[in-house]
Amino acid sequence: MLKVGLTGGIGSGKSLVAELFSLLGVPVLHADDTAKYLMEHDARLRQEISRVFGEEAYQNGRLNRPFLASMVFGNEEKLRQLNGLVHPATIAYSNAWAQKQQAPYVLKEAAIFFESGSDKEMDKMIGVYAPYSLRLQRAMQRDNAGEEAIKARMDKQMNEEEKMSRCDHIIRNDGTLSVIEQVLALDKLLRG
Repeated sequence: MLKVGLTGGIGSGKSLVAELFSLLGVPVLHADDTAKYLMEHDARLRQEISRVFGEEAYQNGRLNRPFLASMVFGNEEKLRQLNGLVHPATIAYSNAWAQKQQAPYVLKEAAIFFESGSDKEMDKMIGVYAPYSLRLQRAMQRDNAGEEAIKARMDKQMNEEEKMSRCDHIIRNDGTLSVIEQVLALDKLLRG
């Protein structure tokens, strides 16, 4: 079975494209949702997070997100430690999930494929492209956040042109081409 990664910057439209593939019957795994689930439910990961960040990382059996965010915000070393725990667990989970699927191919959606190294687990990579200004506007509307806050998040991600240059296929989500037609064409190609 073919494992396909779907990536793009903040506000590019990854979720929309993933939903379109899902409507075509393609199994889709959302890495962010999976990571959040594992941080709550994977006993070994919970133990490791508590060991590294302290018992305050969990309150009443639930991940203490504000505490953890305060620990990693602006602290590259702590963020690297957290990612070093969460990314391998998410990759292992997604590989096991993919093996259980009965489809010509599966899709894993994640913003930081190349940054986390999980692109190496994929057979093909699809990038969703939109220009910076459009992504900024979309993210501000979606998250009801200010321009500076979104720019700060965008600046932490890999340069969009670099990201797209590493992809096997690119879906343009900038209003110039039909996203649906691009997804249909890629689906046909991937089903081989």
